[in-house]
Amino acid sequence: MKGVGMEIVLDELDKAILNRIQTRFPLSPQPFAVIGEELQASEAVVIERVARLKESGLIRRIGGNFVPGKVGFVSTLCAAKVPEEKLELFARTVNTFPGVTHNYLRENAYNVWFTFIAPSMTCIVENLSMIARKTGVTRILNLPATHVFKIKAKFDV
Repeated sequence: MKGVGMEIVLDELDKAILNRIQTRFPLSPQPFAVIGEELQASEAVVIERVARLKESGLIRRIGGNFVPGKVGFVSTLCAAKVPEEKLELFARTVNTFPGVTHNYLRENAYNVWFTFIAPSMTCIVENLSMIARKTGVTRILNLPATHVFKIKAKFDV
């Protein structure tokens, strides 16, 4: 796994970059140049720092977050009862679907939880059936939201 065992020391520029990229990521052909200008650093330095932080595992991903309903999609939370001997196969299979945004292990009878976004609930149901066929795991709950409570997840570094 990337970054495992790597110790990273953050300096003030690293912290400023991390704080800056969490919200309002520049919509620009050269977003890292924009960030660099704001932080008095070159585009190359910002790119190198972000690459290093990603390689260390401190940054997991950089990408947009969209409200599924506002772009015509639906989302659901799924929970599965996965026997230990099928965990790797199940996680690998779930992660092949482009609509899966999170996939994580929990200490619970339903031990694998993931979110799924797709153009329709029919598409999600079909994909969950496909996951069950490919893995042999048939206890997969589909828990669509009835009300959304959105919190802002920004971590000041």
